[in-house]
Amino acid sequence: MTMLEMGYASFPFLLLMIFLRAPIGLAMLLCGIGGLYFAMGGANMFLAKLKSETYTTFSSYSLTIIPMFLLMGQFATLSGMSSALFKAAESWLGHRKGGVAMASVGACAGFGAICGSSLATAATMSRVALPELRRYGYSGGFSTATLAAGGTLGILIPPSVILVIYAILTEQNIAKLFLAAFVPGVLAAVGYIITISIYVRLNPDSAGTRAAVPYSDRFRALVDVWPVLLVFGLVVGGIYLGWFTPTEGAAVGAAGTGVIALLSGNLSWNVFVESIIATATSTAMIFFIVLGAGLYNSFLALSQVPQELSAWVVGLGLSPWAVLSLILVFYLIFGCLMDSLSMILLTIPIFFPVISALDFGMSPEHVAIWFGILVLIVVEVGLITPPVGMNLFIINAMDRSTPMVETYKAVMWFVTSDILRVIILVMFPAITLFLIPK
Repeated sequence: MTMLEMGYASFPFLLLMIFLRAPIGLAMLLCGIGGLYFAMGGANMFLAKLKSETYTTFSSYSLTIIPMFLLMGQFATLSGMSSALFKAAESWLGHRKGGVAMASVGACAGFGAICGSSLATAATMSRVALPELRRYGYSGGFSTATLAAGGTLGILIPPSVILVIYAILTEQNIAKLFLAAFVPGVLAAVGYIITISIYVRLNPDSAGTRAAVPYSDRFRALVDVWPVLLVFGLVVGGIYLGWFTPTEGAAVGAAGTGVIALLSGNLSWNVFVESIIATATSTAMIFFIVLGAGLYNSFLALSQVPQELSAWVVGLGLSPWAVLSLILVFYLIFGCLMDSLSMILLTIPIFFPVISALDFGMSPEHVAIWFGILVLIVVEVGLITPPVGMNLFIINAMDRSTPMVETYKAVMWFVTSDILRVIILVMFPAITLFLIPK
């Protein structure tokens, strides 16, 4: 069996292990270990590669941004920022038809700007918003679908852990990717609000109403969200203005949210230790997947699979837009079966060379950034696409009284909104790139 044949043969083994419910990180690690062992003809070369790959992966300075953003999300949850964001959004939107659901999306967008994790955003905002949605007569499926969709804004609105991983894999500028994600993130929130408005008009029994809040209370609620604006402005603004690197910005954000949580009285020593442990656990899980993907992708590189696949696709004579469309459809399908981080780590080393070899009439850097945002969006759609959307299970675990099938029915409205947004961003790349310096 040639090296190339071994590379192609590894895919069925990987999918089989995933189907048998092996953790994706472990599945990629085992495929990488087995492939490198046979490719290098014995244990000595393989063990040397294992040592060097592990050190090279985890000594990357860029990866330190991940635990910092995760810790920032932990502290943001403790400091009461999620409650303040929801109350502010609810005071301005809650009296409208579907307004409490719209407020939930707005609060998710605000929390996503200081969290960077979709699952954390969905779980945190559900604790705050679900009781209010039920209180004002919103149906169970509509409520859970809204929060599941709103949670996806956690990885789209910068800062985003997934974008950091993409930047490392493709050697792109993290700050430029964050900047490019901002407008698509706002479009996502607006699209969800429009979806809610349409849904409640077609299904009037799915949402109740609440009384309008006096303007004095509305402005008072806005004042309470100053910590969110401060942290977001300091972290994202500081990165864009060149005050500090993205990694330093993540550390500043973690320290800032920690101080706010301390001043709010919610950060005791025991809670601080729990936050550190939760951050360490999440970081270890992510790093294990990164290591497994690193070894597997090293084997694929040796087997020449990405290069051969890129040459084959280019040789087909398809237009670049057709190739891009096929790749995005692949992500939409596999997003129903795999988590977002695993998909990024597994597929980007294969698809990115293909996209880089095609001519979209833009500079290579702009193509890389534009493709990264498109991939992020379709991966985000996978988080709420049945049957294995991770956000759907997070929300369902917090609201056992709502049948999962009801959530599935309602969430497809938000999936439709996401697909329309992907089509718009594919057709008009300038929407993503106009903030990026030439």
